[in-house]
Amino acid sequence: MQLAVTKQNVNAESIKQAIAAKIDSAGWTAWVMPLQFEIRNDCLNLIAHNQFSADYVKRIYGNVIQNIAADFCLGLNICCGANINKNNRSANDNVVCEFVPQKTSVAKVVKHNYFNDFISSDENMFAVAACKKIAMGGASFSQLFICGPAGCGKTLLANSICGACDGRVVMMSGGQFVTDFARSLRDKTIFSFKDFCRNCDVFILDDVCALAGKRATMDEFLQLLIDLRNSGKRVVLTANATPNALTGFDRRIQSLFASGLVVDVVAPNAYVRRGMLNRAGINGDVAEELSKRIGNDGHLVNGVINKIKTYQELMGEPVDMDVAARLLGDILNKNKTPMMMVKSMCEKLCVSFDEICGSSRARRLVRARQMMMAVLKNVTNLSLTEIGNVCGGRDHATVVYALAQIENQKASDLILNAEMDDLIKVCR
Repeated sequence: MQLAVTKQNVNAESIKQAIAAKIDSAGWTAWVMPLQFEIRNDCLNLIAHNQFSADYVKRIYGNVIQNIAADFCLGLNICCGANINKNNRSANDNVVCEFVPQKTSVAKVVKHNYFNDFISSDENMFAVAACKKIAMGGASFSQLFICGPAGCGKTLLANSICGACDGRVVMMSGGQFVTDFARSLRDKTIFSFKDFCRNCDVFILDDVCALAGKRATMDEFLQLLIDLRNSGKRVVLTANATPNALTGFDRRIQSLFASGLVVDVVAPNAYVRRGMLNRAGINGDVAEELSKRIGNDGHLVNGVINKIKTYQELMGEPVDMDVAARLLGDILNKNKTPMMMVKSMCEKLCVSFDEICGSSRARRLVRARQMMMAVLKNVTNLSLTEIGNVCGGRDHATVVYALAQIENQKASDLILNAEMDDLIKVCR
């Protein structure tokens, strides 16, 4: 008999009163009261404006509400729905409005294998393999952090992952995330923005450095990253520096960035630059020569390609090396500075620029420094003191000794003569 009386007296208002008596007033006003209460088929349906609100109420107040529903002999279902009274305004989501992302932030529309567009060197094979693995799914790591200098191909790899993934992919730049987050706060669609970022299979953020110094945005992104990883979603991030070297980020965010798989992408070497030029249809001899003389920056190579192709299109004549030297005079001259010459010789001799400028007295490094000093003396008008400064801050006496050593060895060492000739060609 008591059960029949209880069912007969069940209505939304009595349930609301029971819930309000059990939870704190702030939680009731901000989260539970704005929900739409509906009783259907012996089940209490609580319908939220968005998925974030539904998840929050379920996590914080779910047990209390479920016990109250059981007292009224009802089941409980907390969900997100569109059939909400539009006049119902709440403190935590003042305007019921759907977040509409920028066009560049929307999930991919057309599948394209951008991995074929990325020309990889031996140093980048591991990074490319990791990108392919996370794109296919089933990787042992759910977060991939791609770092490298500007122009090394980080954005192209991110686009490659986006094009190769199945399921819903949300990809945006760091600047777009900052703009969309600020716009969602202004338009009072922050919870819809949260749903948009979380409702995906793969989330890609290109250039996290754009978030540096923006406290509210970084806090929002940190919570987003935690939620995505806890949900088993795949996350791809790119930056110009390793997580520990990022500036403008506190330690907890750096630590979270470093907790996934961190791979570095190196700048395009001469082989990659030549491949980019050849793929663009640049004459083989011109591509070979330009690959040696332009900097190791993918953006710079693309600029060279655009300039040459535009010249061919407008002038209707092929570009040989003489024409290319005239067209690209500003670029080629800039890259023939003494510092660039030393870096080019380092690449030719298979030593690093840091080693040459360092204090190591290893035999191979001493020989390489002496050869570089002799080449700079031959192809430039630098003073001995200036040559010493370019080669790691060596003094005048060290340069004089190096030049004397090379001259003595050249008299009897044919291999050294050949190496010196190759280095001179690199610098000219």
